[in-house]
Amino acid sequence: MESHLEKQNGDVLQKSFKEMISTLPKKSCWGLPEDQYQYQSFWFSPPFLQGALSAQQQFQAQPTDIILCSFPRTGTAWLKSLTFATITRTSYNDSTTPLLSKMPHDVVPYMEFDHAQISINRHLGIPLLATHLPYSFLPRSIIDSGYKLIYICRDPKDTFVSLYHFIARHCNSRNTQPIQLDEAFELFYEGISSYGPYWDHVLGYWKASLERPDKLMFLKYEDLVEDTVLYLKKTAEFMGYPFSSEEQQQGVPENIVKMCNFDNLSGLEVNKTGRHREGKGNMETENNIFFRKGKVGDWKNYLTTEMAQRLDQRTLQQLSSSGLSL
Repeated sequence: MESHLEKQNGDVLQKSFKEMISTLPKKSCWGLPEDQYQYQSFWFSPPFLQGALSAQQQFQAQPTDIILCSFPRTGTAWLKSLTFATITRTSYNDSTTPLLSKMPHDVVPYMEFDHAQISINRHLGIPLLATHLPYSFLPRSIIDSGYKLIYICRDPKDTFVSLYHFIARHCNSRNTQPIQLDEAFELFYEGISSYGPYWDHVLGYWKASLERPDKLMFLKYEDLVEDTVLYLKKTAEFMGYPFSSEEQQQGVPENIVKMCNFDNLSGLEVNKTGRHREGKGNMETENNIFFRKGKVGDWKNYLTTEMAQRLDQRTLQQLSSSGLSL
């Protein structure tokens, strides 16, 4: 439990963050109730920026930590489920796993917000935590120490479509009017979205993965969809939890993939009716909003040919000379 002095210091820190945030460039957009604020070239809503600043100041990485990093709507919940089920496979089976009663975001806590849950997980020997922070925003204790990071990215067109629908469904659940898709497209194209610009977010982790491939694993959502078992095995090995030959003969990786597939997760009662961050104001979200389709290429159902070409062209420009293609 935190002491009275720690709470006082924390309150002072949060007040100073709020004061600093109020001086930043801001924009009302995406139909969200709060403005987006620009800080060090990235855009954030106030609670997420406060969480980022708080993590930079206070988060202390542990040697065993494995941090799942992502831009929103790129496969975060799926990656959390797969890695959690892999790491805890000797503690739980597919009928006792917490994934049956808690949504993935409640099982693998966010570094920016869920300090109490992180402590509980560490005590239970579960080293997983997650973040949407850009690489340049990670606390020094993570970057300097070289603890293990896993980053997942996705085709920007599918990322945008998924992000648009997530925000639109969130607005509808609060009886507010979502913006039109073409207006949201222009914002995303210009890099104005939570944790955006998207390309800068991806490139930060891509460059770090080239410098430290033993410490940062870079995954593409499309590869994970195409051969989930193969990439799960690679991820398990990277995390230090490889599947033994006996486990592979018994089909343990395949069982985990089946348990964590989209249809199974989205069909669970907790993910259909529960609420994430209940009682936390604008951050409270219906769990079902996190599960939409999980399909590769769904953008074809929503973007015009011109929109797709513009986004592809922007991606080529942004990633040129990086060696990365999306």
